[in-house]
Amino acid sequence: MTEQLTTPTPESSSRKLGLEMTAAALARLLLNTSRRFAYPFAPALARGLGVPLVSITSLIALNQLTGVLSPLFGPVSDRWGYRTMMLLGLGLMSIGMLAGGFLPVYLTILLALFLAGLGKNIFDPALQAYIGERVPYERRGTVIGLIEMSWAGATLVGIPVVGLLIEQFGWRAPFLVLGGLGLVSMAMLGALFSGGSRRSERDVGAITFGQAWRQLSRSSAALGMLTFAFLTSMANDNLFVVYGAWLEDGFALSVAALGTATTVIGVAELSGEVLTASLSDRIGLQRAVRIGLFLSALGYLLLPVIAQSLTLALVGLFLVFVIFEFTFVTAISLVTEVLPEARATMMASYIAVAGLGRVVGALIGGPLWLWGGLAAIGTVSAAIIIIAFAIFWRNVTIIHRM
Repeated sequence: MTEQLTTPTPESSSRKLGLEMTAAALARLLLNTSRRFAYPFAPALARGLGVPLVSITSLIALNQLTGVLSPLFGPVSDRWGYRTMMLLGLGLMSIGMLAGGFLPVYLTILLALFLAGLGKNIFDPALQAYIGERVPYERRGTVIGLIEMSWAGATLVGIPVVGLLIEQFGWRAPFLVLGGLGLVSMAMLGALFSGGSRRSERDVGAITFGQAWRQLSRSSAALGMLTFAFLTSMANDNLFVVYGAWLEDGFALSVAALGTATTVIGVAELSGEVLTASLSDRIGLQRAVRIGLFLSALGYLLLPVIAQSLTLALVGLFLVFVIFEFTFVTAISLVTEVLPEARATMMASYIAVAGLGRVVGALIGGPLWLWGGLAAIGTVSAAIIIIAFAIFWRNVTIIHRM
């Protein structure tokens, strides 16, 4: 079914938009780092708090659940304005991080990591909806791709800096630094960003929670994109949760060498985001997603075949994650145009459904690995992507009219 879409774009200078997006990217770097740094530094946090490691990993699992709450805030963003919700997300992260630094007890750290995850899941849909409203459709893939570089930036820049802070000043230092920088980022966004959605500026009551959800449930394109998010995330995490075991068992890698493999994935994420920024608008967003899905299925199928040495295995992993990141981030640009009257609701739902897909992928990855090794992982992930391709082809056709 074809969605007829129109998006009036408000006039704003390129320079102002550039400043807004730079500030937003830096804010996302802080949020992503706050969300991700507990993974590699869980042992340091456990030692600092004097608790077992499993207590910290439980906090990380709780953090993942914040993504499920994201759809609750989407209609609020559409109703109250995107700038307001971006500031709220940053504020929650800042409060949590500062509380964790000043009150270093287990319950406070639990709250800190929960608020960091919640803040990110409030901030991201609001920002993406803001981009959908302010950035012309023809440039949206470029801007989304540049903004999404902050995800890889957390791995390549943010987490190494956190490591230096812990080494030099102790495990509480990252909480204080991230919280303080979050307050600075709030001031920057508050000064630079426009007031929010056009609907909230003209009429705060223009769209209700019920209206937002009804629009989503009645749109075949919206439901198709949510299914796409679930399936592609499931296929990727099906591999992601076992790649360490595969490299360790297949090539006898040490823990340090596995760290290098993680860097390869971080560089792949960044490369996929660069490709989105540089190519997706030229190719066309829908065509780019279709190409990405085709190459993803091919990559999952061929990875077990080509990975006959460590070098080829790392090259194969790099390509699989580049293609996934390109496809997924390009799709975000497309999602911003699916429901113009309820953009934040759509984006929040997209993020939440993708999170559920990752959970399912993680759950099936372990048993599949034990049953059939990398061949089973690759075959199942490829099959999932083929289903996603069919659903995307049938349900998602977006005609943009100026």
